[in-house]
Amino acid sequence: MKYYIIAGEASGDLHASNLMIALKSTDDQAQFYCWGGDKMQAAGGRLVEHYRNTAFMGFIEVVKNLKKIFRYIRTCKQSILETKPDVLILVDYPGFNLRIAEWAKSQHIKTVYYITPQVWAWHQSRVHNLGKWTDLLLVILPFEQAFFEKFGYKAHYTGHPLTDAIHKYVPDVTFIEKYSNSQIIALLPGSRKQEIQSILPVMLEAVSSSDLQILLAGAPSIPDSMYQEIINNMNMNDRCILVRDKTYDILSVARFALVGSGTATLETALFRVPQIVCYKASTISYHIAKRLIKIPYISLVNLISGKEVVRELIQNDLNTENIRFEIGQLYKNEQKIQQDYDDLKVKLGNAGASAKAAYLINQLVHNS
Repeated sequence: MKYYIIAGEASGDLHASNLMIALKSTDDQAQFYCWGGDKMQAAGGRLVEHYRNTAFMGFIEVVKNLKKIFRYIRTCKQSILETKPDVLILVDYPGFNLRIAEWAKSQHIKTVYYITPQVWAWHQSRVHNLGKWTDLLLVILPFEQAFFEKFGYKAHYTGHPLTDAIHKYVPDVTFIEKYSNSQIIALLPGSRKQEIQSILPVMLEAVSSSDLQILLAGAPSIPDSMYQEIINNMNMNDRCILVRDKTYDILSVARFALVGSGTATLETALFRVPQIVCYKASTISYHIAKRLIKIPYISLVNLISGKEVVRELIQNDLNTENIRFEIGQLYKNEQKIQQDYDDLKVKLGNAGASAKAAYLINQLVHNS
């Protein structure tokens, strides 16, 4: 079968690649056409466009790049028509993928939404669009299935695909041994250029006087030169080590972590590393989001747990003084945080999300 898969950022690339592997295990004739990243390409996908070119963060950034975004949407539609897939699989990335879903419905293309947009957080009216424009909704958070059912739409809870990714992780023994006796603080400032530029300098300044060894996890789509420029400007060359393609290895040896909001907060929790969640957007983007988003937390850790497990420093609260204070609190609360992480892991369930999603997708294609 032909599968056309669209993911728009690093986490989507990871989860889509694991889904592709699961699909190939039941379909040895599988052909994949992808908008995504290196992991999807490595899993056997023919990469049509890399997400590094299509990822825009924040309302202002999106408005500035509207012409480019609409051009990508047109290109994507044309590519789908040319490849004639048996099924279209949309992975998160709602600003782009919802437009594709609406169009695909008019073209009578079977469409699956895997990792549905967080409509429970904002724009709840979009739940109806998801229900009308897709043939299968696959959700990855425990409370999402009930949310869709409340509006009369059937959704299937697959479990969270991060459990699959971590289950497959094979440690780099040499790396682990190198840092096993060090007190490490991991910096995970995000995967988009805008968030790294706003968050990483504050992180570096906050830990500049710390005795902890600093390991910075480089995002796949961001060049070394961008990180090095920030590190140089902060005079942190002798303190901060940029590490590529080893985020899980870093988390395996880290005592604490400073993490940008997003999937990385959940990854850090599953490695049982006490963390501080750091978020900062442009002033206008932040105030627009604050009016629209109606949830008590921004991190997946706290949202799934239903309480504050990890401290969130948002916008003006994200400053050197607050980060240093909260690092001090991590020492005091380390055991309690890890106990809450264990409860979180139970809520998420065991590995197998990708296999379950692949099974449901195959059922859709073969039974309709």
